[in-house]
Amino acid sequence: MKWLGYGPEIRQARRDAYREEYKLMTALMMMDGMTSITVGSKGEGLTSIYESDKNIFFVHNDIICLEDGITVCNFPKEMTVFRSCSRMRYSGYTRLLLEILRSDSYSPAHEFVCEVVCFALRDDGFGRKLLSSGKYFNKLSILQPSTNTVLHDRDGPSLSYSVGALNIDKIYPLRYYCPSIMQKWAARPRQWPPTNVVQKVVSLGAYLTPVGFKGSEYQDVEWRVCFDTGEIELVCNLNATQVNLYVLLKMVTNDVLKPRRKEVTSFTIKNIVLWMAEKNSQTLFHETSLIKWLHEGLNALKAAIVTKELPYFMIPERNLMAESDLKYEQQCRWILTLTEMLNEGPRMILRLPKIRRSIVAHPEPFRWYSKMRMELEMVGLRYETRRTLCTYHRPDEKWVVNYSDVILQELQIRTDEIVIEVFLRMIMEGSQATTSQDVLESMLKN
Repeated sequence: MKWLGYGPEIRQARRDAYREEYKLMTALMMMDGMTSITVGSKGEGLTSIYESDKNIFFVHNDIICLEDGITVCNFPKEMTVFRSCSRMRYSGYTRLLLEILRSDSYSPAHEFVCEVVCFALRDDGFGRKLLSSGKYFNKLSILQPSTNTVLHDRDGPSLSYSVGALNIDKIYPLRYYCPSIMQKWAARPRQWPPTNVVQKVVSLGAYLTPVGFKGSEYQDVEWRVCFDTGEIELVCNLNATQVNLYVLLKMVTNDVLKPRRKEVTSFTIKNIVLWMAEKNSQTLFHETSLIKWLHEGLNALKAAIVTKELPYFMIPERNLMAESDLKYEQQCRWILTLTEMLNEGPRMILRLPKIRRSIVAHPEPFRWYSKMRMELEMVGLRYETRRTLCTYHRPDEKWVVNYSDVILQELQIRTDEIVIEVFLRMIMEGSQATTSQDVLESMLKN
């Protein structure tokens, strides 16, 4: 798995690079009153640059949402405050009532927050103001990315677009202070994670994303509770076998089942792995037991598809399969496929293209290519971080990058050298490589 780009060193390098990049971006965005955080598989360090979507949180620093029983006086007076409704039909979702709207600040960032909030408020029929997740999303969707991007249809709470081969999901969540939910999770009997990790997850808190329960009559005013930063901490504390299990199950989903409408997602797989880690002794997860746990994971995935039930690791009352668009014919087909894989025993991993290619490939060229691919990714991560550092705000309110920076130029030169070396070897070996750009994108997708 190390040679496929899932070793501990490359995973840590990815996490460090994205953390540094968005720390710099947050500093650049101070005038906008937002904090940016890389979440999802990129934040977990489990995917290369073009391998999957890049999910980014842009969190308003001037808004806080509180659960019932929490007093407002414990928070800065400059903040706009919402109160969550405790009585909800769908677990893991809430509605937000306006408690305090701070409109006495004259900073451009706060003025924009007030504009977004006021646009998204609607009457609940009892003289109170609800924050509409639909209107909130629509208002923020006017924050168009640069002209070099292609916008995509809305995907849940995300504003999705692509820049070349890179797909980006921007999410604008609100911070949610919900100690009762966090304490209930922390107090649960478990064999994993250890107490210090549980405390760290609790300290990272929760967020509310602007999306309601699919099919709910109140969908437009509902918000989904999520714990993305805490989940990254949990994934970072999985051991090597558990991480490899997570990666293999994601390969099964993407390369074998091939969902078309996100009926099963990486989030589904992550929850299966987290439940397995919590319920079993860590000593049972070792290198020689990987196939056994893959078998267990496939059984758990099959059970979720059969029953259309999978509890959310952070809020077990929420069923992750309840909103799935899984149709009967597809359900039957997937159950059959997973049953066949389970009956195949260890040979089932040959169904996974990446694993199969690594097994049949000659060791020398495979390791050479893997080494070049990992170096290219490391250079690419350093390039993105350096480019953010070289970004500044012009007086005409445009963001520009100083591409004359010496380090930035050296990183670009090394990128070109790696791609050309791989490109030439592919041509010599008779591969159907078309352009160096195709080689670059292919290397950073796998």
